[in-house]
Amino acid sequence: MPQNRMSREEFFAKLAPLDAEQRGKILWNLYWRGTAAARERIEGELDPPERERRQHDAATPPDPALVLAEVSQFVELARSGAYIAGDRRVSRTERTKWRVTFRQLATDAQLALHAADTAPGEQAMELMIDLARDAEGSFRSEDPLEAAKFVLSHAVSALWGTVLAEHGFARFAARAVPQLIRWESAYGWSNGTGAGQVAEREIALADALAPMLTTPDMWTGFADAYLAELDRIAAAERPPPSRRAPRAMSSSDPEWKRGERTRNLARWNELLSDHIDAERAERLANHPAFEGPDADFMRARAARRRGDTGAARRLIGTCLERLPGRQEFAEFAEEVGADLPPRAREMRAERAAVQVQLARAYQGGRVSSD
Repeated sequence: MPQNRMSREEFFAKLAPLDAEQRGKILWNLYWRGTAAARERIEGELDPPERERRQHDAATPPDPALVLAEVSQFVELARSGAYIAGDRRVSRTERTKWRVTFRQLATDAQLALHAADTAPGEQAMELMIDLARDAEGSFRSEDPLEAAKFVLSHAVSALWGTVLAEHGFARFAARAVPQLIRWESAYGWSNGTGAGQVAEREIALADALAPMLTTPDMWTGFADAYLAELDRIAAAERPPPSRRAPRAMSSSDPEWKRGERTRNLARWNELLSDHIDAERAERLANHPAFEGPDADFMRARAARRRGDTGAARRLIGTCLERLPGRQEFAEFAEEVGADLPPRAREMRAERAAVQVQLARAYQGGRVSSD
């Protein structure tokens, strides 16, 4: 409950007996120990011209070309490690203030999207998003996006909305498709536990994109651009005929990249499949750019859609052999009447037992509290 405050008359009655020095001490304590907003308010009252200048600066949008130049320099320095190791191009003070600089440049880039010429703002925002996607190795923070308060999916939505409105659907699809493949993440972009303010506000890029495709023709056009980009990626990853014996897989191997890509784009592939014709859906489900259990799950769903329940059962069984603990795999297997592999059956039983225990504990707590 808020504390009672003095009225204006009561406040001035308290001040009346005090001399100028005593009033100055009170104001100084408020200024020195108060919030940044309180300090700015006091500074503005003490220096009206400065207050007017700040208000004017806040109301004046940044110059888009200058924003792009500043963002480009910041991204270059961050990627070179200048904000982690000693680098004469970045002072020690600036290294400690990187999150403030990050937030300010992200804000300026978004404001630049509203300029008459949106191109510099679009480039600046894309640079900031690319940096945020791999920010972990560029700054001294376990969770750079939480530290910088940068909600990546909001930034992407602002960028895509501007491109669609300013340049039309064809250019939007041409630019958004490779960005979606590059930026989407199955587990979000924050490195924290998921309880941070940024993580709570993030959404999948698939869910940000879907409302922008407002007609069947837009879904079909975007699907064609997406499949063409996947064709290009698959061709680039195709091994040469003289490939040697397989090595231990690493994050640089095409097979690992295909598996990671499939996990990241699983949500989008599911949404897209529901909005395109059977021929495109089949092509998507069996595309060589995808690999791993999530790819088999996509093919199992496609098999069910075309009525091939036997293939759906075989494929989901393969998924559960590799990932026996995946809840959605087990649920799909139940829907198509597939037998669960032994380990998947055990894990499902263990999960059910835990749920029963939690329910009993919850009921016991309610009885005790009553």
